[in-house]
Amino acid sequence: MASSRRRRTTAVAATLAAVALTAGLTTGCAAVDKALDCVQTADAIADSVTDMQQAVENAGNDVTQLEESLDSIDRNLTDIGDKTDNADVSKAVDDLDKAVDNVRTSVENGDATPDISPITDAAGELTKVCTP
Repeated sequence: MASSRRRRTTAVAATLAAVALTAGLTTGCAAVDKALDCVQTADAIADSVTDMQQAVENAGNDVTQLEESLDSIDRNLTDIGDKTDNADVSKAVDDLDKAVDNVRTSVENGDATPDISPITDAAGELTKVCTP
């Protein structure tokens, strides 16, 4: 199951890289910058969401994996937020950050298997803003 997620992650990153290259040929620098920001974002977020999904699946065995995964997502979001100057990407990152905070609160309140659909939804929204 993890290998199919990795392949999907690789496919998303490759597609976004192709979009970035195509955008560079047909539009100005702003679109290229947005596409490159999105490629970096998509790769980091896809890995983090995959890690989090696995952590939720294994939470019954070790809830600390879920906490570590949330910490990793937080670090990636901070890094991405620092690197992008695109307003749409920044908003999508902020929305994803809020979703992560909500899941973290659920975990802190004792929910070992929280609903992570808001995170996957926010990650999907990030993909939308990355599509020219």
